Parts: sequence; structure tokens; C-alpha cells
Amino acid sequence: MADHADGQPQAAQPPPWHASAAYLYALHLDGPALAWEYLRRHPGYRLAWHMQATDAGAARPWGLRTLEDPALDAREALPHWLNTQAHTIRVVPDDNAESDGSPFEFWRLPGCKALQHDGQGLVLVARWPGRCARLVLAPDLQDGMAHAFAMRACLEPRSRYQDMATNLDRLAAASRFEPLAVVRPRPSPGAMQALHTLQALDAAQAGASLREIAEGLFGATEVAADWHADGALRARVRRLVQRGRTLVKGGYRELAGLGPLTTPQQGRNWQPPDRP
Repeated sequence: MADHADGQPQAAQPPPWHASAAYLYALHLDGPALAWEYLRRHPGYRLAWHMQATDAGAARPWGLRTLEDPALDAREALPHWLNTQAHTIRVVPDDNAESDGSPFEFWRLPGCKALQHDGQGLVLVARWPGRCARLVLAPDLQDGMAHAFAMRACLEPRSRYQDMATNLDRLAAASRFEPLAVVRPRPSPGAMQALHTLQALDAAQAGASLREIAEGLFGATEVAADWHADGALRARVRRLVQRGRTLVKGGYRELAGLGPLTTPQQGRNWQPPDRP
């Protein structure tokens, strides 16, 4: 309890990470967006941003072309990943003069749209409820042109083609109509794990104990009934915190489609202690 100046007691406000609703947006993030959520929580990256390094190579150790503001979450940030061109659907003019395909119509794309130049070309990011599409636009593509979709050759083309086809199907379906309401299935276990990992990570960085983290994630009632030194709930919370730290320290690169680290990242070592 905290005291007001007038002597009346007031309940202490819960910490920001305690509000699970603030993390609901994480249920609908794709790999690159989730990668940004972990990277922006890296103390070394935050330090690099605040130092405002002008060296063009300062962002490369983090897998970026340019530094992005870590205060922006994945709903607002547009991080320039080094591999944007390799892992994004390319939209090119259709050279077939007899093509009867649909024209490229920028304003019929669903959701909130943002354009960024990644150093090689224009990347269009379209976000709508529960989905996100990233398209690389060819320099000579114009609105109203017949167009085609392309992907770069890779060692596993079948898997990448299936991902591209799935994303294009979703994009086409969302482009046909703007629903008044969206009914979504229950979040997948992977999506819930991402939400809990981010929340547990923020709590650990704020100095919360494992038990305090568990109460924020699962409720005080469940913790009171099932918290033991060697219990499953305590082990689950510990794994969430450790997973978050691993992703922050470089595991995010796999989510972004980047290769493993080849040189140590800049920044101070960070290993907050676990407290029972």
C-alpha cells in the first residue's frame, strides 16, 4: 500500500508488464515482426540507438541495414532487415502482352500500408487484422499494370513457394472485401508462447521474481495453488524467461530469416538473475 499526501492509503499500481492485454498484438505477428520485438529489447541495441551511430555499418551486426527506434513496437516499426529482398514476395510487370491477369492496384490492397526503401528497392508492407504481407515492388511497376509474382531461387524452393502461395491467397481474399467484423480461431500454442515469452522477458528485465512473473501471466490464484520449488509452473516460467533471453541475444535472427551470428554483438553483457 502507498500513502497519499492526505494520509489516505492507495493500492500500489501494477507494473506495465503486468497487463497481458498490452501484449495481445503479439498473437498476430509474423517471424520478422517477432524478431524485431526481441531485438528492440536488447540492452546493447538500445545503447547503439541512443548513441546515434552514424557509421553505416553500425546496424549490420544486428542484422539491419539501418538502426530503427527501439521505442516502436512491431505495429509501428519498419526494421530494414538485411535479407528483406530474399524473403519477400517480388511483384514485377507481366511481360506477356496477351496476359489477362488482374492489374496491380495499390489502393485495393488491404489494411494499413507503408512503403520503405531498403537500399535496394521499395518494400511495401500491408497490415490488416491478424495478417501482414511484405512485397518488393519492381522499379518499373506502375499502378494498373498487369503483374506477376516472383521469388528468388533457394535451396528449399518447395517450402518457400508454399509459404508464398499461402500469403498470396490471404492477400487476395482480404483484397476482395473489407469485413465489418473478423472472427478468428483460438490463438495457436506458438502464438501464446510468443505472447508469454515477451511478457515474461519484460518482467525479468524489470527485476521481477519468477513467482511475480507467474502471477502476472497466470493469476495469483493459480500460483497460490500450484507454486512449488520444483513444480511444473515454476519450471514453465523459468523456461519462458530463458527462451526470451536466448532470442534477445541472437535467436531473433532465425525468426527474421537471417544467418547465425558470425561476430559478437556490441553492447554490455546482460544476465539478470533469477529470483525464486
